Amino acid sequence: MIRINITSVYVDDQAQALAFYTDTLGFVLKTDVPTGEHRWLTVVSPAAPDGVELLLEPAGHPAARRFRDALVADGIPFTQFAVDDVYAEVDRLTALGVQFTQDATDFGPVVTAVLDDTCGNLVQLATMK
Repeated sequence: MIRINITSVYVDDQAQALAFYTDTLGFVLKTDVPTGEHRWLTVVSPAAPDGVELLLEPAGHPAARRFRDALVADGIPFTQFAVDDVYAEVDRLTALGVQFTQDATDFGPVVTAVLDDTCGNLVQLATMK
């Protein structure tokens, strides 16, 4: 059986990304291994510490940077996180200073919002009804 183990998000600065994804979004550090000038740096949901890891991948490769920048320019989120209540999460994160490019919006079977992760990405939050 194939399972998703690790997925990545390209970040400008790994230390800044770690602070945002843990202190602001609420993920917890799973792995932090030096790999030369960068780190193998993953976070997980506190609700699933042995679940899927999110690798905070340096965006240094020119192709990665162009890809990510093109998505942001078009307003397209790179990844999506599930939340129990998008409206409550937008309120919580807005109070912490997080900038949203799309406020909580009801699309029928799903409510979504899109935030700027301060590290070069747009991230969608979603609640399935």
